[in-house]
Amino acid sequence: MQTITSERIPIKIWAADIDAAALQQARNLANLPFAFRWIAVMPDAHTGYGMPIGGVLATEDMVIPNAVGVDIGCGMAAVRTNLRNVHTEELQDILAIIRAEVPVGFKHHHDPQTWGGFDRAPDISIIQDELNSARHQLGTLGGGNHFIEIQRGDDGFVWLMIHSGSRNFGLKVASEYHRLAKASCARGKINLSDPVLSYLTADSPQGREYLTAMNYCLDFARSNRALMVERGMQAITAVTGGVGTFEVNIHHNYAAVESHFGREVLVHRKGATSARKGQAGIIPGSMGAHSYITEGLGNDESFQSSSHGAGRRMGRNEATRRLDLRQEQQKMKGIIHGLRTKRELNEAPGAYKDIDDVMAQQQDLVKIITQLSPLAVIKG
Repeated sequence: MQTITSERIPIKIWAADIDAAALQQARNLANLPFAFRWIAVMPDAHTGYGMPIGGVLATEDMVIPNAVGVDIGCGMAAVRTNLRNVHTEELQDILAIIRAEVPVGFKHHHDPQTWGGFDRAPDISIIQDELNSARHQLGTLGGGNHFIEIQRGDDGFVWLMIHSGSRNFGLKVASEYHRLAKASCARGKINLSDPVLSYLTADSPQGREYLTAMNYCLDFARSNRALMVERGMQAITAVTGGVGTFEVNIHHNYAAVESHFGREVLVHRKGATSARKGQAGIIPGSMGAHSYITEGLGNDESFQSSSHGAGRRMGRNEATRRLDLRQEQQKMKGIIHGLRTKRELNEAPGAYKDIDDVMAQQQDLVKIITQLSPLAVIKG
């Protein structure tokens, strides 16, 4: 971990290498007048929208919608099954059932899905306006870097892992409250180095409303993953008879009130996950790479956080231009996957950092419990 001390507050960086744009974004955060103690930059850090992905920011009394991001509550779920092995033919049958039950990309369920949370939706217009669509989005994967993966653990068991978030809820909430935050800062004639970091006072009507909407998105995202886990396990049980024995379901794009260094602060984790002492976590690699089930070490210097994955090495467009399809397919030899065209190279293994390097850089943040190797992948 290195520390930069040239800004208003320090920047603590666990990344062995960080691109110049992401570092400048961290500097912008460090110079916010309400940023608390220091900025923590995880080893998977790369340029984001306003704030680096893999960044952790604690604030006093302020909330920044874009320090949470547009996929509010995006996160991971993993289930350990009681299976010791699964054959290729079984994997193909499992994937076929999952594909029939879990829409991916822009596809939604034809019929509305059932969730008690729909009846508890807050009376906030941006939430109410999306409720009908959300009933059809619950239990859908989405696109981008979202995935469903079946893996073999070094604990001897087969695992199911899912990466997804709050679907359109998060995008609409983030966009609306960034607009309101930007207007609020303009009215107050607040000069920001990057207007994308516009903020709201957390206890103002708009700030409270954003946090209420954000927390609802978190509930939806967790339930979205849970429903996909349920249907994924139904597929596994139908084909193999296997059942789940352990489950983790965590977020990595959110803000939460926490106690650090004797103060109640609002911790924003954008592409970072909570790693309290003893807390179970999930840190996935790229397609074709290892993923890890972890246990948090409660390191106060990172605000008890860790990376959320491997982190991008190059942007999506750059990956499509630069990566070689055959070489990337070779990296996934022996894995059932859907990487078939150059257009899909934006999420290929070569677009990401080496997950084992990332894990080596955060040995003081988490300890590895289980290493998972991919057997089959469904890409969003």
